Amino acid sequence: MRHSPTQTWHILRQRLGWTRQRPARRAVERDDAAIEAWVKRDWPRIKRGTTIRRLDLLPGRKRILLLPVVRGTWAPRGQTPVLRHRFSWNRMSMAGVLAYRPDRSRAKLIFQTKAGSYNTDSIIEFLKQLRRHLRGKPVVLIWDGLSAHRSKDMKAWLATQHWLTVEQLPGYAHDLNPMELVWGNLKNTELANLCPDILDDADTAAHTGLHRIGSSYQLCFNFLDHTGLRL
Repeated sequence: MRHSPTQTWHILRQRLGWTRQRPARRAVERDDAAIEAWVKRDWPRIKRGTTIRRLDLLPGRKRILLLPVVRGTWAPRGQTPVLRHRFSWNRMSMAGVLAYRPDRSRAKLIFQTKAGSYNTDSIIEFLKQLRRHLRGKPVVLIWDGLSAHRSKDMKAWLATQHWLTVEQLPGYAHDLNPMELVWGNLKNTELANLCPDILDDADTAAHTGLHRIGSSYQLCFNFLDHTGLRL
């Protein structure tokens, strides 16, 4: 039996109740069993060791280029919008953490932008500034396995930071990090179809978007809830 495209569309939508969806990407190296074990075993352990005065921090990093983040938009029929931009690989980087109180009484987005890329030294400097911003409160930092997070210098520095407890996410589990949703929200809003002439323009737009996100308690917790992690 053969069906026309129209008949196939009818079967999928009307009979089966399917919807058109964009596939989610997953790395071949991802270990779903290890991720499930982390959620069931390690996350409850981390929560048990977190007191009301401590903060759970989930950090992330992202790069911004002068090349536009292309997203769908509105235009008259038959008049496809054209983005005119500079073909430049100049870049800036963003680092940020979402900080949550265990009792869900407060959420905060703390971020920084800089030219170039982050390495061990610049991440350590960001964490020092983070401590000053949080007034030395004890925190639990939950981050991924980036090489700079596992470097010899980073391990030596962390060993002297008694205010900071570090936990590592399982490999290729970006869907457990709410900061990934922060970057996605920023790219779909302030950075969508932006064609900056200079990186300062992109930096201004990024700051505007991150301040918008950080000012919304509900949005910050929505991102955490979307990961399936519960405080």
